[in-house]
Amino acid sequence: MPGGANAILVRRRRREQAAGPRTVFTARGNRPLAVLAAVFVLAQLVLVRPVLGLGWDEIVYVSQVTSHHPAAFFSAPRSRGVSLLVAPVASWSSSVPLLRVYLALLSGLALYLALRSWRGLFPARVLVVAGALFASLWMTLFYGPQAMPNYWVAIGALISVGCFLRARTERSSPALLWGLGAGAALMAWMRPTDAAYLAVPLLVLALVRRHRRILLVLSAGLAAGAVPWVIEAYVSYGGLGERLAEASRIQGGLGWRIAVDDQLRSLGGRALCRPCTGPMPSPLVTVWWFALPVLAGLGVAVAGRARRLERTLVPLACAATAALPYLFMIGYAAPRFLQPAYALLAIPVADALWHLLRTPGGAWRPVTAPLVALALAGHLAAQLAVLDGAVSRNTESRRDWGRTADALHRLGVRSPCLLTGHEAIPIGYYTGCSSGATSGNNENTTAADILRTAERRPVAHLAPAGGTPPRYARSWPVHRISDLDVRVAPRR
Repeated sequence: MPGGANAILVRRRRREQAAGPRTVFTARGNRPLAVLAAVFVLAQLVLVRPVLGLGWDEIVYVSQVTSHHPAAFFSAPRSRGVSLLVAPVASWSSSVPLLRVYLALLSGLALYLALRSWRGLFPARVLVVAGALFASLWMTLFYGPQAMPNYWVAIGALISVGCFLRARTERSSPALLWGLGAGAALMAWMRPTDAAYLAVPLLVLALVRRHRRILLVLSAGLAAGAVPWVIEAYVSYGGLGERLAEASRIQGGLGWRIAVDDQLRSLGGRALCRPCTGPMPSPLVTVWWFALPVLAGLGVAVAGRARRLERTLVPLACAATAALPYLFMIGYAAPRFLQPAYALLAIPVADALWHLLRTPGGAWRPVTAPLVALALAGHLAAQLAVLDGAVSRNTESRRDWGRTADALHRLGVRSPCLLTGHEAIPIGYYTGCSSGATSGNNENTTAADILRTAERRPVAHLAPAGGTPPRYARSWPVHRISDLDVRVAPRR
């Protein structure tokens, strides 16, 4: 019996010794990712700052769950994912800094988990550089602490593709299947149409290779995330086809439209480029965009030599399908639209950069390493400069909305109230009013309803200075607030 006990102890020690180095390697691989995520959170709080007021789209999402402001009109392309994401804070607090801190912390944790899902597919150093490349883009830093969907689609894409690739080789791991389903659900929860484009290569590969369980989990995750959007389509729009048609109309009609130049113009810090006119940004701002396909191609060559070609081609394919509608199917641009593609491209690009930095034997390359380091330093400086400009412009515009709201309060326009006309949604939120439109993409009322509302609560119409007001507001007294003509309905 003692001999049997000793044999059991010896076998246990051997198993522990065999597992020890793997455990240490995993811990060492996770630690740099955790440091990267912490730096990402800190950079958001320092560079973007929690005091940045809510933007137009944020107001639409946040107002759906807050009890402090009327809900803004929710148009067909939008999904409820962001509203649910901010609900733990926005449902009980109107503090914007608190919401910013919450989203910054959440985005950092999400980046860490997304990169961890790629463990074993690429060396840890590649994942750290990939995460740093994505996290240091100005649009990632700018939108990380904001109530917007595109960053979260990017996170879902990283998790989905990473778990998909690992699940094909580690078939005994239920955790990977759960991760695959969760990543797919997150994408569809935030933007169902983006999730559909992005998942096409994964669905095709799973079908061709007959990975039935992976195909089932991926499909179930996409369906679970899209269910609220589909239900709302039938409840509010008359059906799924009708909602898709309305979403296409609001986006200017989806079809063959080259928006590559529009995306380039938006890289200079424009949150929305519609219509997208004006000069191109400085080449220092856009050069990284042209370097992406070159480095991705080099990443494919490096992956071929390292026998990880498929795990490089799959994220590239998903990045291509994710970018397709925003480069070739709409007539305007916003830099955040391509965040999922940038997140997936970052991994093969990081692999290529490491190849330029170090030889297969681990030695630093004396010629290319300094050049790559210099290029990355210049790229980071350009991104931070664009970020600073974007933060300054948006901070000032949102303060303008607040100043206009204060002036409206002095005119007696206080909650409960209604605003119509130019920028009625954001100014209405800052004023504490609901917003209405009789035409356009946010049409949700009629002139008769507006006049009836004016009989029982304050109503005001906003127009650019010198603009022509609608017929229902032409007789209302006009007041000049900044560059706006504000007509306040007389109380009866």
